[in-house]
Amino acid sequence: MTLSKKQFDILVYLEGKKVAASQREIAAETGFSLGTVNKILTEFSENGLISGGAITEAGIKALEPYRVKRAVFMAAGFGSRLVPITLNTPKPLVRVKGKRIIDSLLDAVVAAGIEEIYLVRGYLAEQFDQLLLKYPAIKFIENPVYNETNNISSAYCARKFISNSYVFESDLLLYNPKVITKYQYSSNYLGVPTEITEDWCFTTNAAGYINSLALGGTHCYHMFGISYFTAEDGAKLCEDLEKVYSLPGGKQRFWDQVAFDYFPNHYKISVRPCEFSDVIEIDTFNELKQLDPNYAM
Repeated sequence: MTLSKKQFDILVYLEGKKVAASQREIAAETGFSLGTVNKILTEFSENGLISGGAITEAGIKALEPYRVKRAVFMAAGFGSRLVPITLNTPKPLVRVKGKRIIDSLLDAVVAAGIEEIYLVRGYLAEQFDQLLLKYPAIKFIENPVYNETNNISSAYCARKFISNSYVFESDLLLYNPKVITKYQYSSNYLGVPTEITEDWCFTTNAAGYINSLALGGTHCYHMFGISYFTAEDGAKLCEDLEKVYSLPGGKQRFWDQVAFDYFPNHYKISVRPCEFSDVIEIDTFNELKQLDPNYAM
C-alpha cells in the first residue's frame, strides 16, 4: 500500500505510540482535523493496518518502504575555522563539555534503529578509530583527496550508499535527537524558517520543494547539513555525482550543488522544518569557547 503524506504521518505516530490512541490525541499531535483523522483511521482499519486504534504488524509492514536504512557521515575535512583545536583533532571529534560533537549525531542515529553507518574520513583519519569502541557498526570510507577538493569528493566516495539514507555534515552539535527519525516520507533537508541569514539557505516553490540554494538570503530557510534521500533519489544522486565530479572544476563544488544547481529537474526535495534550538553548527573557535568555557582557559 502506497501511503499519502497524511496517512504516513498518522501511521508513524501510531508506530511510535505502540498502544491505542484516541482520534483527538492523534489530531493534536499531527495537526490534522478530526475529520481527516477519522477518515484515515477508517481506511487503516479496513486495510488491517490498525486494530482497536493501535498499529498492527501489517501497519508496520506498510511503513517498511519508508524506513531509513543507513546513515552517511561526511567527516573528512580539516575544520580550518576551528584552529587551533583542529590542529591535532578532527572537528567532529572535538569535545564540547566532555562529549564529542559527532556523538550527538551518532547517538540519535543509533536510537532511531539505523544499523548501517558509514563515515567518510580524511584528515587525521586514524583518530576516528576511537569511535568503534562506542559505535562498532561504523564502516569507514577513505577520502584520499579531501585536502585537494571541496566536500563533493566525500559524497563521491560514499555515493553508492546515499539511498534510503541520512547524510550528515559531521560537525553539527545536535540538541534534539528526535529530529532523527526511523521513517522518512521523501527526500528532504533540515532547515529553519528565517527572515534573514548570512549562511547557506534554501527557498522553496509553491509546491514546497527547494528551488534554490544560496549563501545568504531573506524569507528563506537556514540550511543545516542533515538531509535524507529516498532510494530513487539516492540512485539518481549517485549517477549525478559522478557526472559533476568529472566536469572541469567539478571537484571544487559543494556536493549539495549537484541536486540544486546542476540537476534541479531530477529531484523534488522538500525542507523539513526545525528550530535553531535543535541543532547548532560551531563555525569558529570563539563560538566553541562560548559553548564550553574550558576552551577559554
